[in-house]
Amino acid sequence: MPRHDPIPPYDRPRERVERPVAHVTPEQLARAAEAWARYKRLMKWMVLVAAATVLLALAWLRAETGELRLHMVIATIAGVGLSVLVGTGLMGLVFLSNTSGHDDAASGRKDQE
Repeated sequence: MPRHDPIPPYDRPRERVERPVAHVTPEQLARAAEAWARYKRLMKWMVLVAAATVLLALAWLRAETGELRLHMVIATIAGVGLSVLVGTGLMGLVFLSNTSGHDDAASGRKDQE
């Protein structure tokens, strides 16, 4: 075995590192619960928006091509519908992390309100 790539010794137990526990106030819990409820409401609406977008895309394809085959319908549902859901879901998570306080916890900043 080359000297520059030694095998680490595992014969001794690893030392446990104590990390400080983050204390969460009831106000922070309420703010996080409200943010999650808003996100769930938003995603329910986005499912309807995705379904409407898929129907519009299928109507446009029907008007342009005349005939819709099963594979085209499945591809349109998967492509358009899932793209809308993934895009809105990820953007919603950005706002969720900001309003629920996860961004503050990750950056190490204290609540300055």
